[in-house]
Amino acid sequence: MIQVCKQSAMVTLNHLSVEDPDHGSLLLPVVTETATLTPVSQRQRSVTKTEPMDFFLSRKANLASSLLVLMVCYLVILIPAYFPMKKTTADSDDHQDPKDLVLLNRSASLLSRPCQPHSCLNHLKPLSFSEGLQEIPVFVEQGRPAEWALGPPLGLQGSEEHLALTLASMPEPGVPPSLKTKDSCRRCVVVGNGGVLQGSHLGSHIDQYDVIIRMNNAPVVGFERDVGSRTTIRLMYPEGAPHSANEYRKTSMIALVVFKSLDLDWLTSVITKQPLSFWSKMWFWREVVDDIPLSPESFKILHPEIIHKTGQVLQKYALKQGNMIPTLGASALVMAMQLCDQVSLAGFGYNMQHPEARLHYYEALRMDAMKAQVSNTDQ
Repeated sequence: MIQVCKQSAMVTLNHLSVEDPDHGSLLLPVVTETATLTPVSQRQRSVTKTEPMDFFLSRKANLASSLLVLMVCYLVILIPAYFPMKKTTADSDDHQDPKDLVLLNRSASLLSRPCQPHSCLNHLKPLSFSEGLQEIPVFVEQGRPAEWALGPPLGLQGSEEHLALTLASMPEPGVPPSLKTKDSCRRCVVVGNGGVLQGSHLGSHIDQYDVIIRMNNAPVVGFERDVGSRTTIRLMYPEGAPHSANEYRKTSMIALVVFKSLDLDWLTSVITKQPLSFWSKMWFWREVVDDIPLSPESFKILHPEIIHKTGQVLQKYALKQGNMIPTLGASALVMAMQLCDQVSLAGFGYNMQHPEARLHYYEALRMDAMKAQVSNTDQ
Protein backbone atom coordinates (compact mmCIF):
# COMPACT_ATOMS: atom_id res chain seq x y z
CA MET A 1 0.00 0.00 0.00
CA ILE A 2 2.82 2.40 0.71
CA GLN A 3 4.36 1.83 -2.71
CA VAL A 4 1.06 2.29 -4.50
CA CYS A 5 0.52 5.56 -2.70
CA LYS A 6 3.90 6.81 -3.94
CA GLN A 7 3.13 6.06 -7.60
CA SER A 8 1.74 8.74 -9.87
CA ALA A 9 -0.98 8.37 -12.50
CA MET A 10 -1.13 10.18 -15.82
CA VAL A 11 -4.59 10.48 -17.39
CA THR A 12 -5.11 11.66 -20.97
CA LEU A 13 -8.14 11.85 -23.19
CA ASN A 14 -6.84 9.20 -25.70
CA HIS A 15 -4.49 7.06 -23.65
CA LEU A 16 -4.52 5.73 -20.13
CA SER A 17 -1.20 4.55 -18.78
CA VAL A 18 0.62 4.30 -15.52
CA GLU A 19 4.40 4.54 -15.47
CA ASP A 20 6.83 3.67 -12.76
CA PRO A 21 8.50 6.98 -11.90
CA ASP A 22 11.76 5.22 -11.07
CA HIS A 23 12.20 2.97 -14.11
CA GLY A 24 9.92 4.50 -16.71
CA SER A 25 8.31 1.10 -17.52
CA LEU A 26 4.58 0.72 -17.97
CA LEU A 27 2.70 -0.90 -15.14
CA LEU A 28 -0.59 -1.01 -17.06
CA PRO A 29 -1.08 -1.54 -20.82
CA VAL A 30 -1.84 1.48 -22.90
CA VAL A 31 -5.50 1.82 -23.77
CA THR A 32 -5.54 2.66 -27.42
CA GLU A 33 -9.22 3.38 -27.87
CA THR A 34 -10.59 6.70 -26.81
CA ALA A 35 -12.06 6.70 -23.35
CA THR A 36 -14.98 8.92 -22.54
CA LEU A 37 -14.32 10.18 -19.11
CA THR A 38 -16.36 12.37 -16.88
CA PRO A 39 -14.38 15.32 -15.69
CA VAL A 40 -13.48 15.12 -12.07
CA SER A 41 -14.97 18.50 -11.32
CA GLN A 42 -18.34 17.46 -12.80
CA ARG A 43 -18.38 14.20 -10.85
CA GLN A 44 -17.65 16.08 -7.66
CA ARG A 45 -20.53 18.43 -8.38
CA SER A 46 -22.93 15.58 -9.01
CA VAL A 47 -21.91 13.93 -5.79
CA THR A 48 -21.96 17.04 -3.65
CA LYS A 49 -25.25 18.41 -4.95
CA THR A 50 -27.26 16.33 -2.47
CA GLU A 51 -24.84 16.78 0.43
CA PRO A 52 -26.05 20.26 1.57
CA MET A 53 -29.70 19.09 1.50
CA ASP A 54 -28.91 15.99 3.54
CA PHE A 55 -26.84 18.07 5.91
CA PHE A 56 -29.65 20.56 6.57
CA LEU A 57 -32.24 17.80 6.86
CA SER A 58 -30.12 16.11 9.48
CA ARG A 59 -29.73 19.43 11.33
CA LYS A 60 -33.52 19.94 11.37
CA ALA A 61 -34.07 16.43 12.65
CA ASN A 62 -31.50 16.93 15.39
CA LEU A 63 -33.03 20.28 16.35
CA ALA A 64 -36.52 18.79 16.52
CA SER A 65 -35.28 15.91 18.63
CA SER A 66 -33.48 18.30 20.98
CA LEU A 67 -36.58 20.47 21.40
CA LEU A 68 -38.69 17.39 22.07
CA VAL A 69 -36.30 16.18 24.76
CA LEU A 70 -36.18 19.67 26.30
CA MET A 71 -39.98 19.88 26.43
CA VAL A 72 -40.20 16.48 28.10
CA CYS A 73 -37.67 17.58 30.73
CA TYR A 74 -39.65 20.74 31.47
CA LEU A 75 -42.87 18.75 31.76
CA VAL A 76 -41.26 16.33 34.19
CA ILE A 77 -40.27 19.30 36.37
CA LEU A 78 -43.44 21.39 36.08
CA ILE A 79 -46.22 18.79 36.19
CA PRO A 80 -45.64 17.80 39.86
CA ALA A 81 -45.72 21.47 40.86
CA TYR A 82 -49.13 22.15 39.26
CA PHE A 83 -50.62 18.69 39.75
CA PRO A 84 -49.35 17.23 43.03
CA MET A 85 -48.80 13.53 43.01
CA LYS A 86 -50.62 11.18 45.33
CA LYS A 87 -49.67 11.44 48.95
CA THR A 88 -47.13 9.08 50.35
CA THR A 89 -48.02 6.10 52.44
CA ALA A 90 -47.24 8.02 55.62
CA ASP A 91 -50.01 10.53 54.79
CA SER A 92 -52.59 8.05 53.49
CA ASP A 93 -55.80 7.22 55.28
CA ASP A 94 -54.84 3.57 55.64
CA HIS A 95 -51.74 4.26 57.73
CA GLN A 96 -52.86 6.71 60.40
CA ASP A 97 -50.64 7.26 63.41
CA PRO A 98 -52.05 5.72 66.62
CA LYS A 99 -51.56 9.02 68.46
CA ASP A 100 -53.87 10.67 65.89
CA LEU A 101 -56.55 8.10 66.67
CA VAL A 102 -56.26 8.99 70.36
CA LEU A 103 -56.65 12.67 69.46
CA LEU A 104 -59.69 11.91 67.29
CA ASN A 105 -61.35 9.92 70.05
CA ARG A 106 -60.71 12.69 72.56
CA SER A 107 -62.15 15.29 70.19
CA ALA A 108 -65.22 13.17 69.45
CA SER A 109 -65.80 12.68 73.17
CA LEU A 110 -65.58 16.44 73.76
CA LEU A 111 -68.12 17.19 71.02
CA SER A 112 -70.53 14.54 72.26
CA ARG A 113 -70.97 16.32 75.61
CA PRO A 114 -73.70 18.94 75.94
CA CYS A 115 -72.56 22.58 75.82
CA GLN A 116 -72.30 24.17 79.26
CA PRO A 117 -73.42 27.85 79.33
CA HIS A 118 -70.87 30.31 80.78
CA SER A 119 -68.43 27.45 81.27
CA CYS A 120 -65.31 29.55 80.50
CA LEU A 121 -66.10 32.42 82.86
CA ASN A 122 -67.17 30.05 85.62
CA HIS A 123 -63.82 28.27 85.42
CA LEU A 124 -61.88 31.53 85.42
CA LYS A 125 -63.51 33.19 88.42
CA PRO A 126 -61.80 31.06 91.12
CA LEU A 127 -58.36 31.64 89.59
CA SER A 128 -56.30 34.52 90.95
CA PHE A 129 -54.76 35.45 87.59
CA SER A 130 -58.16 35.77 85.89
CA GLU A 131 -58.73 39.27 87.24
CA GLY A 132 -58.98 41.62 84.30
CA LEU A 133 -59.66 38.91 81.73
CA GLN A 134 -63.42 38.90 82.22
CA GLU A 135 -65.76 41.04 80.17
CA ILE A 136 -63.07 42.71 78.09
CA PRO A 137 -64.44 44.49 75.00
CA VAL A 138 -63.85 42.30 71.98
CA PHE A 139 -63.79 44.84 69.14
CA VAL A 140 -63.26 48.61 69.02
CA GLU A 141 -66.58 50.41 68.58
CA GLN A 142 -67.78 53.88 67.69
CA GLY A 143 -69.39 55.98 70.39
CA ARG A 144 -67.24 54.41 73.11
CA PRO A 145 -64.31 56.80 73.46
CA ALA A 146 -61.31 55.60 75.36
CA GLU A 147 -58.19 57.31 76.64
CA TRP A 148 -55.35 55.19 75.41
CA ALA A 149 -52.43 55.16 77.81
CA LEU A 150 -50.26 52.98 75.59
CA GLY A 151 -49.38 52.83 71.93
CA PRO A 152 -50.04 49.85 69.63
CA PRO A 153 -50.47 46.97 70.12
CA LEU A 154 -51.25 47.45 73.84
CA GLY A 155 -53.30 50.58 73.13
CA LEU A 156 -53.98 53.12 70.40
CA GLN A 157 -52.26 56.19 71.79
CA GLY A 158 -51.02 58.37 68.93
CA SER A 159 -53.28 56.61 66.42
CA GLU A 160 -56.55 58.35 67.25
CA GLU A 161 -56.91 60.12 63.91
CA HIS A 162 -56.14 56.96 61.96
CA LEU A 163 -58.66 55.06 64.10
CA ALA A 164 -61.39 57.65 63.51
CA LEU A 165 -61.00 57.33 59.72
CA THR A 166 -61.08 53.55 59.88
CA LEU A 167 -64.16 53.41 62.11
CA ALA A 168 -65.94 55.84 59.78
CA SER A 169 -65.46 53.37 56.93
CA MET A 170 -66.87 50.42 58.93
CA PRO A 171 -70.67 49.98 58.92
CA GLU A 172 -70.64 47.61 61.93
CA PRO A 173 -67.35 47.96 63.85
CA GLY A 174 -68.53 46.20 67.01
CA VAL A 175 -69.56 42.64 67.79
CA PRO A 176 -72.02 41.42 65.14
CA PRO A 177 -75.58 40.49 66.21
CA SER A 178 -74.90 36.81 65.50
CA LEU A 179 -72.35 36.75 68.33
CA LYS A 180 -74.23 39.02 70.73
CA THR A 181 -77.20 36.77 71.40
CA LYS A 182 -76.97 34.52 74.43
CA ASP A 183 -80.06 32.45 73.67
CA SER A 184 -78.02 29.37 72.89
CA CYS A 185 -74.77 27.94 74.18
CA ARG A 186 -71.86 28.64 71.84
CA ARG A 187 -68.69 26.64 71.36
CA CYS A 188 -65.44 28.14 70.07
CA VAL A 189 -62.34 26.44 68.74
CA VAL A 190 -59.08 28.32 68.30
CA VAL A 191 -57.10 26.59 65.55
CA GLY A 192 -53.35 27.00 65.83
CA ASN A 193 -50.78 26.41 63.12
CA GLY A 194 -48.88 23.58 64.80
CA GLY A 195 -47.57 20.61 62.87
CA VAL A 196 -49.56 18.33 65.18
CA LEU A 197 -52.55 18.98 62.91
CA GLN A 198 -50.84 17.40 59.91
CA GLY A 199 -52.51 14.03 59.37
CA SER A 200 -54.86 14.50 62.34
CA HIS A 201 -58.14 14.12 60.38
CA LEU A 202 -59.73 16.69 62.72
CA GLY A 203 -61.29 18.75 59.92
CA SER A 204 -64.81 17.35 60.24
CA HIS A 205 -64.68 17.87 64.03
CA ILE A 206 -63.48 21.47 63.76
CA ASP A 207 -66.29 22.33 61.33
CA GLN A 208 -68.86 21.35 63.98
CA TYR A 209 -67.97 24.31 66.24
CA ASP A 210 -70.08 27.45 66.26
CA VAL A 211 -67.10 29.82 66.09
CA ILE A 212 -63.80 28.87 64.42
CA ILE A 213 -60.88 31.25 64.97
CA ARG A 214 -57.67 31.15 62.92
CA MET A 215 -54.55 33.32 62.90
CA ASN A 216 -52.79 35.17 60.08
CA ASN A 217 -52.25 33.31 56.82
CA ALA A 218 -52.86 29.76 58.08
CA PRO A 219 -54.21 28.07 54.94
CA VAL A 220 -57.47 26.16 54.76
CA VAL A 221 -57.71 25.28 51.06
CA GLY A 222 -56.03 21.94 50.49
CA PHE A 223 -55.90 21.12 54.22
CA GLU A 224 -59.63 20.69 54.91
CA ARG A 225 -59.20 17.08 56.06
CA ASP A 226 -57.00 18.15 58.99
CA VAL A 227 -58.06 21.73 59.81
CA GLY A 228 -61.65 22.09 58.60
CA SER A 229 -63.12 24.25 55.86
CA ARG A 230 -64.79 27.19 57.66
CA THR A 231 -63.41 30.30 59.36
CA THR A 232 -65.58 32.51 61.55
CA ILE A 233 -62.86 34.99 62.60
CA ARG A 234 -59.38 35.34 61.13
CA LEU A 235 -57.21 37.29 63.56
CA MET A 236 -54.30 38.93 61.76
CA TYR A 237 -52.12 41.95 61.04
CA PRO A 238 -51.63 43.28 57.46
CA GLU A 239 -48.41 41.40 56.72
CA GLY A 240 -50.09 38.15 57.81
CA ALA A 241 -53.15 38.42 55.55
CA PRO A 242 -53.52 35.54 53.08
CA HIS A 243 -52.80 36.55 49.49
CA SER A 244 -55.09 33.97 47.88
CA ALA A 245 -58.73 35.01 47.44
CA ASN A 246 -59.73 31.37 47.92
CA GLU A 247 -58.82 31.57 51.61
CA TYR A 248 -61.65 34.08 52.20
CA ARG A 249 -64.47 32.11 50.54
CA LYS A 250 -65.75 30.59 53.79
CA THR A 251 -64.62 33.39 56.12
CA SER A 252 -67.14 35.46 58.08
CA MET A 253 -64.93 38.11 59.73
CA ILE A 254 -61.48 39.65 59.66
CA ALA A 255 -60.23 41.03 62.99
CA LEU A 256 -57.23 43.35 62.68
CA VAL A 257 -54.54 43.39 65.35
CA VAL A 258 -53.03 46.89 65.27
CA PHE A 259 -49.24 47.01 65.69
CA LYS A 260 -48.74 50.46 64.12
CA SER A 261 -50.86 53.36 62.89
CA LEU A 262 -50.22 52.34 59.30
CA ASP A 263 -52.12 49.10 59.95
CA LEU A 264 -55.29 51.16 60.40
CA ASP A 265 -54.63 52.96 57.11
CA TRP A 266 -54.26 49.57 55.43
CA LEU A 267 -57.61 48.40 56.81
CA THR A 268 -59.28 51.59 55.60
CA SER A 269 -57.88 51.05 52.11
CA VAL A 270 -59.11 47.44 52.05
CA ILE A 271 -62.61 48.43 53.14
CA THR A 272 -62.94 51.43 50.81
CA LYS A 273 -61.10 49.74 47.90
CA GLN A 274 -58.74 52.73 47.73
CA PRO A 275 -55.19 51.36 47.49
CA LEU A 276 -52.41 52.68 49.64
CA SER A 277 -49.71 54.84 48.15
CA PHE A 278 -46.40 53.32 47.12
CA TRP A 279 -44.67 55.25 49.90
CA SER A 280 -47.02 53.82 52.56
CA LYS A 281 -46.44 50.28 51.36
CA MET A 282 -42.70 50.77 51.80
CA TRP A 283 -43.15 50.82 55.58
CA PHE A 284 -44.52 47.29 55.81
CA TRP A 285 -41.90 44.64 56.50
CA ARG A 286 -43.62 42.32 54.03
CA GLU A 287 -45.79 42.74 50.94
CA VAL A 288 -49.46 43.28 51.86
CA VAL A 289 -52.61 42.52 49.89
CA ASP A 290 -54.57 45.32 48.24
CA ASP A 291 -57.93 43.62 48.24
CA ILE A 292 -59.84 41.17 50.43
CA PRO A 293 -63.09 39.87 48.85
CA LEU A 294 -65.35 40.49 51.87
CA SER A 295 -68.07 43.07 52.54
CA PRO A 296 -67.28 46.14 54.72
CA GLU A 297 -69.41 44.67 57.53
CA SER A 298 -66.95 41.77 57.81
CA PHE A 299 -64.02 43.83 59.12
CA LYS A 300 -63.33 44.47 62.82
CA ILE A 301 -60.53 45.84 65.00
CA LEU A 302 -59.47 43.72 67.96
CA HIS A 303 -59.68 45.78 71.12
CA PRO A 304 -56.09 46.42 72.33
CA GLU A 305 -57.24 45.82 75.91
CA ILE A 306 -57.37 42.09 75.13
CA ILE A 307 -53.69 42.11 74.21
CA HIS A 308 -52.81 44.30 77.17
CA LYS A 309 -54.63 42.20 79.79
CA THR A 310 -53.39 38.94 78.28
CA GLY A 311 -49.83 40.26 78.47
CA GLN A 312 -50.30 41.23 82.12
CA VAL A 313 -51.40 37.71 83.02
CA LEU A 314 -48.47 36.14 81.15
CA GLN A 315 -46.09 38.61 82.79
CA LYS A 316 -46.65 36.88 86.13
CA TYR A 317 -44.86 33.83 84.73
CA ALA A 318 -42.03 35.70 83.00
CA LEU A 319 -38.54 36.24 84.40
CA LYS A 320 -38.16 39.65 82.81
CA GLN A 321 -40.45 42.48 83.88
CA GLY A 322 -42.04 44.93 81.46
CA ASN A 323 -44.94 45.21 79.07
CA MET A 324 -45.27 41.80 77.44
CA ILE A 325 -46.82 41.44 74.00
CA PRO A 326 -48.59 38.06 73.85
CA THR A 327 -48.80 35.94 70.73
CA LEU A 328 -51.85 36.06 68.51
CA GLY A 329 -52.75 32.58 69.72
CA ALA A 330 -52.91 33.70 73.37
CA SER A 331 -54.90 36.80 72.42
CA ALA A 332 -57.28 34.69 70.33
CA LEU A 333 -57.92 32.45 73.33
CA VAL A 334 -58.90 35.41 75.54
CA MET A 335 -61.05 36.82 72.72
CA ALA A 336 -62.79 33.46 72.37
CA MET A 337 -63.61 33.42 76.10
CA GLN A 338 -65.53 36.69 75.64
CA LEU A 339 -67.55 35.34 72.72
CA CYS A 340 -68.26 31.72 73.63
CA ASP A 341 -69.41 29.59 76.53
CA GLN A 342 -66.89 26.82 75.86
CA VAL A 343 -63.50 27.12 74.18
CA SER A 344 -61.36 24.35 72.73
CA LEU A 345 -57.86 24.46 71.26
CA ALA A 346 -56.44 22.59 68.28
CA GLY A 347 -52.98 22.75 66.75
CA PHE A 348 -51.10 24.23 69.71
CA GLY A 349 -47.95 23.10 71.46
CA TYR A 350 -44.37 22.33 70.41
CA ASN A 351 -42.64 19.06 71.15
CA MET A 352 -38.91 19.77 71.17
CA GLN A 353 -38.21 16.08 71.81
CA HIS A 354 -38.94 15.39 68.15
CA PRO A 355 -36.78 17.82 66.12
CA GLU A 356 -37.83 16.21 62.82
CA ALA A 357 -41.54 16.82 63.41
CA ARG A 358 -43.31 19.55 61.44
CA LEU A 359 -43.32 23.01 62.97
CA HIS A 360 -46.45 24.04 61.02
CA TYR A 361 -49.01 21.80 59.36
CA TYR A 362 -48.76 23.60 56.02
CA GLU A 363 -44.99 23.64 55.40
CA ALA A 364 -41.92 21.41 55.61
CA LEU A 365 -40.13 23.50 58.27
CA ARG A 366 -39.05 21.23 61.12
CA MET A 367 -39.22 21.62 64.88
CA ASP A 368 -35.47 22.08 65.24
CA ALA A 369 -35.87 25.48 63.56
CA MET A 370 -37.19 26.71 66.91
CA LYS A 371 -33.71 26.36 68.36
CA ALA A 372 -32.47 29.15 66.12
CA GLN A 373 -34.97 31.60 67.58
CA VAL A 374 -34.36 33.61 70.73
CA SER A 375 -37.26 34.00 73.11
CA ASN A 376 -38.07 37.31 74.74
CA THR A 377 -37.02 35.98 78.14
CA ASP A 378 -33.51 35.26 76.81
CA GLN A 379 -32.89 38.71 75.41
